[in-house]
Amino acid sequence: MRKEDIESNLILKMTFDFSLIVIDYCDLLDEIKKYTLSKQLLRCKTSIGAISMEAQNAESKADFIHKIKIAAKEADETQYWLMLCSFSKNYPECDFLLLKLEEIQKVLNKILGTAKRKNPMSYILSFLIF
Repeated sequence: MRKEDIESNLILKMTFDFSLIVIDYCDLLDEIKKYTLSKQLLRCKTSIGAISMEAQNAESKADFIHKIKIAAKEADETQYWLMLCSFSKNYPECDFLLLKLEEIQKVLNKILGTAKRKNPMSYILSFLIF
């Protein structure tokens, strides 16, 4: 997939940009020796974008919905790890990341809602309309 493909797809752009921000945050966690949360956060966060990208080549509508549901689950896990960082002592502030993640979760839920409608083309159009 090319950079132009990512830029033209809302969920791919959002998750890619968010992954870059989380990588920087995880680097900051590594600097203060918070390795365990850093690794967990990096793993689940980057998988949101990877699974969303994989969904673009789904074999069927059901496969697409399944992949987007997995991306939504990974977003929930990411939220959990970020909330741990947010509420723990001696961790850098991450409220901005939680807000960005909430935007991603809303888009994923919108995509799922559109994909579940009866019109088989509506889930494709949701990327163009949203």
